[in-house]
Amino acid sequence: MMSSFSPRRLVQCLPLRLRRLAGPLLPELAVLLALLGAALGLLAFAFIADEVAEGETHAFDEAVLLAFRVPGDPADPLGPPWLEIIMRDVTALGGTTVLTLITLIVAGFLAMDGKRAAALFVLVATSGGGLLSYALKLGFDRPRPDLVAHLVDVSTLSFPSGHAMGSAVTFLTLGVLIVRTESKRRIKAYALAVAVSLTLLVGFSRVYLGVHWPTDVLAGWCSGSAWALLCWIIVLLLQRRGKVEGSSANGSGGPDTPTPS
Repeated sequence: MMSSFSPRRLVQCLPLRLRRLAGPLLPELAVLLALLGAALGLLAFAFIADEVAEGETHAFDEAVLLAFRVPGDPADPLGPPWLEIIMRDVTALGGTTVLTLITLIVAGFLAMDGKRAAALFVLVATSGGGLLSYALKLGFDRPRPDLVAHLVDVSTLSFPSGHAMGSAVTFLTLGVLIVRTESKRRIKAYALAVAVSLTLLVGFSRVYLGVHWPTDVLAGWCSGSAWALLCWIIVLLLQRRGKVEGSSANGSGGPDTPTPS
């Protein structure tokens, strides 16, 4: 289980004297690990963007796109017809309409549960990530791939993938927020597993459908994950100051109290 590898579990395995020393450092360790993850995501995005700008990824992008097509027929994707239908349905989960609806539904649930600050944070975090994705697309101005037939209609620019980045921003941000506002480890693990799975599936569907270069999707994952980790750090700091409700909130809007994780 994911929870068995938590920093708190590792501290509990230490001798009593070391446990007393390490206990107060747990929150700081979590923040440092999140900062490291965000930094790695941003560095990976910068590396991919630089390679794309120099044209170094062209061979890789073409090879992967063609790998999902029947040899000699770039209009025919691999697999049975029902797989293409599934990929179209999956890719819709990363569209602006669906992500907006999911965000509003979650924000509404948090507000009704008495976690109004958390609901506002969801709206601000996901909206900010969406604006960042749009700005990056305009900045890089990369055209869509024309190597294979597009199996869904597209009209925007290609880099980074808006579906991949939007999914990472929305699903991962909501996932880490649930981790911070729920106390049960099973719910935390389930939320993160669903968030990661949906993010990966949406990105994969964009390449399968031929509407994005693979590096578009990789860049979207990197930037979206970095944004979600930064949001996790912000919500953690806000919870410490009592500005965002935590797992102990019962409608009063107070700060959370430490719970085993």
